[in-house]
Amino acid sequence: MGTDWKHSATVAEGFDAYDDLPERVLGYPTALAQLRLDDPDVRTVLDYGCGPGKVALRVASGHDVDVVAVDIAERMLQIARRNRPHPRVDHHLVESGKLAFLPDGAVDAALTCYVFINIGDPDVISGIVAEVYRVLRPGGRYAVLDTNPDTTGIDFSTFRSGEPGVAYVAGQRRQVLLNQPSGGVLELSDYHWPRSTYADVLTAAGFTSVEFIAPLLGDVPGSGIAGTLLDTERPAEADNAPFLVVTGVK
Repeated sequence: MGTDWKHSATVAEGFDAYDDLPERVLGYPTALAQLRLDDPDVRTVLDYGCGPGKVALRVASGHDVDVVAVDIAERMLQIARRNRPHPRVDHHLVESGKLAFLPDGAVDAALTCYVFINIGDPDVISGIVAEVYRVLRPGGRYAVLDTNPDTTGIDFSTFRSGEPGVAYVAGQRRQVLLNQPSGGVLELSDYHWPRSTYADVLTAAGFTSVEFIAPLLGDVPGSGIAGTLLDTERPAEADNAPFLVVTGVK
């Protein structure tokens, strides 16, 4: 059985407590750069699968945009509203992947962080991407951020996705370990999707100019890693890209 993201308080609280250091240094900056949030025609951003609100707050705090932050888990939204409120972030609970409260073309940019890897059914992923496509305006950009399917089993500074030595196939379940600040480990279960899955679902929904970026430590300027777990002679993130960012344009 996969991780209960929708109902488990342990999962919600553990995921919130997780120190997303490599995500802050490499993942989020790379994904957000692809959305061109400082362009004057980008005013509203959709964060689909916002979880405890870390990315939505980063977007609203760093850019003059409104954020529509949605998730299937009320527990996650409660944490987001309590710990990371912002006047330009509007949180919504969604059911069955639908954004019924948003009309066609309502947002200027959209992102999905660590959602695909937590869904075992490719048809459900396709439905989400189609819904994101619907609510994006023409010319709007979409960024998907997930763990890199090409670097499973590697111990990164704060997490490991997949077991060492295992060659995963599409849809196969993987063990995920997130280091907790308390010294413990939050064990989760996600699904392996190769690059071809991302290309297929985005293209099928209508997205064009689909591109892949897998940033290494040093590729993102202004990382600010001094004094962190990444401040070592040669962290794993310097030689192995922990994340994959996939982008498309409507």
